[in-house]
Amino acid sequence: MTIDIQRMQDMAHEIVRLQGELDREIESRRRALGVEITGRIVGFEHGVLDAQRQLKVSVLRFVARSDLVSIVIAPVIYSLIVPLVIVDIWVSAYQAICFRAYGIARVRRGDYIMFDRAHLGYLNRIEAMNCAFCSYANGLIGFVREVSSRTEQYWCPIKHALRVSDPLHRYYEFLEYGDADGYRSRLAEFRDRLREGEVADRVA
Repeated sequence: MTIDIQRMQDMAHEIVRLQGELDREIESRRRALGVEITGRIVGFEHGVLDAQRQLKVSVLRFVARSDLVSIVIAPVIYSLIVPLVIVDIWVSAYQAICFRAYGIARVRRGDYIMFDRAHLGYLNRIEAMNCAFCSYANGLIGFVREVSSRTEQYWCPIKHALRVSDPLHRYYEFLEYGDADGYRSRLAEFRDRLREGEVADRVA
């Protein structure tokens, strides 16, 4: 049993290592395209932005090219902003109250919700608005997933018997389904990992 657990932990660490390697490859590709990132400030090398603007499609031309279905259902898509904002406010309040009470390190929204696509010169106003909407929606979902994942680790760090599609990284270190002794003896350990500072160290 110990060997199997160690092997799974090694595999999980290898996944994290490969993710870091993939991030470095993506960063290399960005540099090749003239993208410059300083901290959280995004910019472009001289002349790149002008070249992008030459590929911008005007709003009128963009609308004229759009099919009728896309135009008609646009209000339905954007109506999602209402429940999304409600979830955002509710989850932010939840972690502000509950995470503080239990000593769990709070999740930073800024690590998930970002609007850097606004710097792209080839997007017109409608495309930029679409990108902002998607950035908010998907970033918010990532933020909520991380909040719920830390909650799960605190209360129930147990793998499911059935296969989970695309679990977050910490799930792989959860206790095996049916490991009653492990749950009773190691629950405090899983909770300690969520303390302020511990989460940052493990992510880094």
